[in-house]
Amino acid sequence: MESPFLINDNIQISFGLHKDKNVIWISFANNPALNMAAKEIGAKWSQSQKRWYTVDNAHFRALFQLAPLPLAGKDVIAKIDPINLPAFQRFEETIILKGYSKNTLRTYLLEFAQLLYILKDHPVENLSDERLRAYFLYCHKILHLSESHIQSRMNAVKFYFVQVLKKENFFLDIPRPKKPAVLPKVLSIAEINRLFAACENPKHLLILKLCYGMGLRVSEIVALKISDIDTSRLQVLIQSAKGKKDRYVPLPQSIVPQLKQYRKENVPDIYLFEGQYGGQYSIRSVQAVFKNTMRKAKIRKMVGIHGLRHSYATHLHEYGTDITFIQKLLGHNQLATTMVYTQVSQQNIAGVQSPLDRL
Repeated sequence: MESPFLINDNIQISFGLHKDKNVIWISFANNPALNMAAKEIGAKWSQSQKRWYTVDNAHFRALFQLAPLPLAGKDVIAKIDPINLPAFQRFEETIILKGYSKNTLRTYLLEFAQLLYILKDHPVENLSDERLRAYFLYCHKILHLSESHIQSRMNAVKFYFVQVLKKENFFLDIPRPKKPAVLPKVLSIAEINRLFAACENPKHLLILKLCYGMGLRVSEIVALKISDIDTSRLQVLIQSAKGKKDRYVPLPQSIVPQLKQYRKENVPDIYLFEGQYGGQYSIRSVQAVFKNTMRKAKIRKMVGIHGLRHSYATHLHEYGTDITFIQKLLGHNQLATTMVYTQVSQQNIAGVQSPLDRL
């Protein structure tokens, strides 16, 4: 089937995310014939984005004559040519010896493997800076990777050349994509209340309240141990968080009765929130809890569970908490990272009067 979207100059095909899924966007001015064609190929209409989209898979990439999907996960690692396997092993060993987190290890391995897969039997240690530059242009032009994805891939590849091969200046002439200045998405106080009111499961409600009430990452809430919680001093130890740093955060006094009731009824062993068969509650389960509760609360903002952490920081700033103290509570290394919340705080925005209101 020939796609009608290949012969019209007024149509734009692009990659993106929609409802936490990779999609292919189809953008064009309102056209009844093209609207019908979009329906016929199985595209869906996004009411929020006001454009058509399909899932990003091999079928639609072929239909739109786009680059095929790159191999993912262990599939790409299995396709590395034997000549580059020693380099891949040394790369992995160096990351482990430097004590990087499991998430960083996995991300770096997969991103580096993508380069080795493209190189085939060309030794990666003999790669010229011009050929590496061409590879990242390929990531831009052919693979259409996002700026953040290319940044991640560059970090992994740079680690190999700088940390493993000790080529300190190898990356100097390769420009990095400009990071989009994306502001954090937050929920209002009213929306937070609606979210909690819509959650009927006591365990799920406690998870959401602690995520918001202490500004926790989803990885931190599932790693929270009973021994980390000191109800008498109203503080919680967050161990080995991002960057392998410990920090203390205040435990909301209002949550203590609910916390004690939960522990009495569920009797968790090690972790505060445990799965059906023990061990840590999964991150995906927590994300699903948030997504389902947002739907029940009829909150239509496109925001993930990390939005509760953003909301915590923003609301603290609106209540007058010093920004440097918020930085410590969130565990940020740089104050500049925390300063972004001043740009979304109603404390600053509400005080500005529009010229229209002066007319």
